[in-house]
Amino acid sequence: MQKKLTVTINEEVYDGLHSIIGPRKISRFIEELVRPHVLKKDMYAAYKEMAADQIRESDAIEWAEGTIGDINDEKG
Repeated sequence: MQKKLTVTINEEVYDGLHSIIGPRKISRFIEELVRPHVLKKDMYAAYKEMAADQIRESDAIEWAEGTIGDINDEKG
């Protein structure tokens, strides 16, 4: 069940949320940010859920493999 919540934020923050996230997606965006901080979730189950997200995993692998070249660029 969902509950309605009224939140007051700075106008610039609201405009940024509206333009970047989209007007019909702000609630979901905020809920996803807040959820891990207010709900205790079994860590194993959370990792399992993240691993099941194939798009997220693909993006994570692509990012990790993209950073491998950065090691060679570092000056020691």
